[in-house]
Amino acid sequence: MASLIEELITTLSQECEIYQELLPMAREKTQVIVKNDLKSLQEVTEKEQILADRISGMEKKREEIIKNIGIVVSKDPRAINIRTVIQMMEKQPVEKNKLIEIHDTLKRTVQNLAQINNHNKSLIQQSLEMIEFNMNFIQSARTSPGNNSYNKGAAQVDMLSAQPGMFDAKQ
Repeated sequence: MASLIEELITTLSQECEIYQELLPMAREKTQVIVKNDLKSLQEVTEKEQILADRISGMEKKREEIIKNIGIVVSKDPRAINIRTVIQMMEKQPVEKNKLIEIHDTLKRTVQNLAQINNHNKSLIQQSLEMIEFNMNFIQSARTSPGNNSYNKGAAQVDMLSAQPGMFDAKQ
């Protein structure tokens, strides 16, 4: 069981390091979204995806370790989490303290990351709403009836000629 606990500590430490690598990327992503720099946004997102794939691998490894711990202690692995393992470690205070420290650090890091990601999500949503507003404005400007000028016969004259597109290609 001691080797499983050491392996769990190592896996959680590596997972925590990856999450801590994601934090500055998430903050950078906020700045990129504010600047509306799509190329940089794509680059940051690609880097994040690589780290997310590494986290996924670490999660699978952690689940396997928890499953093995469940087999050793004759408990259902679905009923075991890090807190449960910490409670089982009463006779091993050094490992218990390491697990507590890593668990708390990982929890704080993930909460910070979730907060930044929620902020980024909000910024992206606002940006999409602005784009939709602009598209609706452009569409309504193209279909507006003109300036409502009248000629001598009191018939309405459309001052805007029929335009195939809204943008001037010569500029």
